[in-house]
Amino acid sequence: MQIPQNTFRDALRAGRPQIGLWAGLASANAAEALAATGFDWLLLDGEHAPNDPRSVLEQLRAVAPYPVHPIVRPVQGDVALVKQYLDIGAQTLLVPMIDTAEHAALMVRAMRYAPAGIRGMGAALARASRWSQVDNYLHEADAQMCLLVQAETVEAMRNLAAITAVDGVDGVFFGPADLSASMGFRGQPTHPEVQRAIQDGIATVRAAGKAPGILATDPTLARQYLAAGALFVAVGLDSSLLVNAARALAQRFKQGGAAAATP
Repeated sequence: MQIPQNTFRDALRAGRPQIGLWAGLASANAAEALAATGFDWLLLDGEHAPNDPRSVLEQLRAVAPYPVHPIVRPVQGDVALVKQYLDIGAQTLLVPMIDTAEHAALMVRAMRYAPAGIRGMGAALARASRWSQVDNYLHEADAQMCLLVQAETVEAMRNLAAITAVDGVDGVFFGPADLSASMGFRGQPTHPEVQRAIQDGIATVRAAGKAPGILATDPTLARQYLAAGALFVAVGLDSSLLVNAARALAQRFKQGGAAAATP
């Protein structure tokens, strides 16, 4: 059995934009339904959604038959958590709140086996190796890892050039909400100063030969980021899509009565 190729990482390296969707419902059924809708990647969120390694494992299994790449976001940049998510089969991690090059370098090492890194040698117990049925997993795994780090504070933006220079960091994701709060504009992610910082950040990441990414549910803003050079852009959240569609359907029938439902 061959190790799965990280086609998402390969697309970023080739400069091909990848369009994604946030999956925060913590549901294998929801993840599988979304996996067939045409997105390049799904973000399985363990930072702000009620996910843990067990629930993420079920979602990884659910989306595996489909042509979509699962990205896992742990709750924090912790070496032990990285080990768990890699062992259940994640190949791409989006690690939040990376403020320094030193923390980014630690995450790189956490995703690699010795001597290049510090990932624990437990592949025989792991889904990642299909329980030792993947040929040469220990020797092939490092080459398929993709590390995306989040820059979402003033400190991170100040250290951005150093973070992007870390060998093994494949991309930098900008968090407009947290960044705006850190800059003193809480709740104003579209503030001109915040947007200027993000645009400058995208340019810095691209100049370093790495992939910039962002979440933008406003289609106009998402296209602006893509035009500026962002290579992995999430354009929606599953929870918002569900709530907005359900609210619109309810209002259609309740506000105008039965006549409103007539085509």
